[in-house]
Amino acid sequence: MIPFDKREGKIWYNNDLVDWQDVKFHVLSHGLHYASCVFEGLRVYDGEIFKLEEHTDRFYHSANRLGIEIPYTKDEINDATRKIVLTQKVQNGYIRPFAWRGSEMMAISAQKTTTHVAIATWEWGTYFDPKLKTQGIKLNISKWKRPAPDTIPWDTKASGLYMICTLSKHEAEKQGFTDSLMMDHEGNVAEATGANIFFKDKKGEFHTPIPDSFLDGITRRTVIEIAKSKNIKVHQRKISPNELSDFIGCFLTGTAAEVTPVSKIAQHEYNVCETILELSNSYDQLVRKKKAA
Repeated sequence: MIPFDKREGKIWYNNDLVDWQDVKFHVLSHGLHYASCVFEGLRVYDGEIFKLEEHTDRFYHSANRLGIEIPYTKDEINDATRKIVLTQKVQNGYIRPFAWRGSEMMAISAQKTTTHVAIATWEWGTYFDPKLKTQGIKLNISKWKRPAPDTIPWDTKASGLYMICTLSKHEAEKQGFTDSLMMDHEGNVAEATGANIFFKDKKGEFHTPIPDSFLDGITRRTVIEIAKSKNIKVHQRKISPNELSDFIGCFLTGTAAEVTPVSKIAQHEYNVCETILELSNSYDQLVRKKKAA
């Protein structure tokens, strides 16, 4: 894989198209040292951006929660996102908009810093090994928990929230797993390191944790809508880790993960059943519907 600082093309950076390898910021930027950074992740399918406006709305919500004022309107960010996708000629890939505080101040306080914004995009296939989309991935259980909702702005895509995810995923990979299941601050099932989680019970109904201390994913909401259109009942509730052995199926949802079956969590094994594979297929049809029409 080409390192991300060695790639070619352009990145939208503070309202200019800058050569990929020339996009730089100072090492004393507040965003680097104090996690004053928010971001988004979007997919491009057949040249079309999926749910651009919803992602931009969440981008601004995250920034507002961290007191970061983005110096562009939502329409300007949407236009810039479309522009960079066309410039890079991305057909099936990923988009990463992000905003961070600059280097005017190097301390906890950051009122006088400048907000910088960049949008990068590149061709990108599946997040997990394509074979695992049918075989299912394996998760361990992380020792790290999602923070309590009164300790951090949990409903944002803020960079500081993801360090325990990186720690969890690294540990999982060392143990031979693909990803890691994280619990919430109360010890209930929360999510994987970068995706929401669903379970299927013996009656064919779905269960997913209430997102009250972690992100309510755009893909999560989309999948719930698809499931309901198929007359599959979805229970949003607290799920104890003691229930993991009661379910017969499991899958993850996320912009990167899309709909990915899970075959194992620690010692608990799950079937990669037709219901989950059909749901994944329905999601794939939905995100590509503009080209299929």
